[in-house]
Amino acid sequence: MNKIGVLTSGGDAPGMNAAIRAVCRTSLHHGAECYGIMRGYQGLIENEVKQLDTTAVANILQRGGTILKTARSKAFFDKEGRAQAAKNLKEQGIDSLVVIGGDGSFKGAQKLFKEHNIKVIGVPGTIDNDILGTDLTIGYDTALNTAVSAIDKIRETAEAHDRIFIVEVMGRDAGYLALNSGISCGAQHIFIPELQENIESFVNEVTDDRKRKKQTNLIIVAEGDEFGGAQKLNEYLIEQIPNIQSRVTILGHIQRGGSPSATDRILASRMGYSAVNSLLDGISGHMIGIQGGEIKVLPFDQMKDRKKENPLDLSEMAMIISK
Repeated sequence: MNKIGVLTSGGDAPGMNAAIRAVCRTSLHHGAECYGIMRGYQGLIENEVKQLDTTAVANILQRGGTILKTARSKAFFDKEGRAQAAKNLKEQGIDSLVVIGGDGSFKGAQKLFKEHNIKVIGVPGTIDNDILGTDLTIGYDTALNTAVSAIDKIRETAEAHDRIFIVEVMGRDAGYLALNSGISCGAQHIFIPELQENIESFVNEVTDDRKRKKQTNLIIVAEGDEFGGAQKLNEYLIEQIPNIQSRVTILGHIQRGGSPSATDRILASRMGYSAVNSLLDGISGHMIGIQGGEIKVLPFDQMKDRKKENPLDLSEMAMIISK
């Protein structure tokens, strides 16, 4: 194997740079050249490829975002786009590809592998932590700690004013950030996409808290919950409870940025290193995961059309211990 390509696709996640660094330096260690593809699959279609050496990935371990940049490519959804991407790889002489991204990125990688016989390994990088087959995804730990730090500050001002605060965190289809940040911050209510809430019971509990003059009521909402986020939930509360004092905070993209945590740096380094070694061992059409602290190499087909389940028993625990 002479040339290994690497790209980042979909939403950026803290730790992606650490994974790029590991892919590049592991490739060079084994005598293979490493090429970075800019702007994900879109850059692959447009042939935006540059060779990486050890200097190119120096001093990026601690940086958030991705030095290769990322994009969501509509053209790659079409067979013509994927054919162009495969053609560019072959013309560049790139033998294999490491794709760092989430579920959509992996589906694209699987199609490249099956339609054009491109050797590919996926590395899970997403703050949503929603990839089946791995306990953790690159970026999740940093995003969780960023959310917790922000919510702790919000809680302090909530206590100062005896207000209800509704905080929205990221999570369009998965509630890992919402559930675990809510548990970490002692939220009284947590709304996640995986669990349908009894809204009448929720309103009654908020009303009862106000009657008992509970000082704070912190509500964490995933952006993809059944109400459509914190703003809509707040509007509903105002309709149901007269004179309620509530405020909404949407954390937004602050959760994507910042220097990756030590956990994400180590995880990304291990996964990037393992991705290259797997390719050198002749493995393709697989993803790297971590289970119980051990690196696993899992076929894409094993993950197809299956969803990682959120441990909903934690939701019951959170409700009980926050009262």
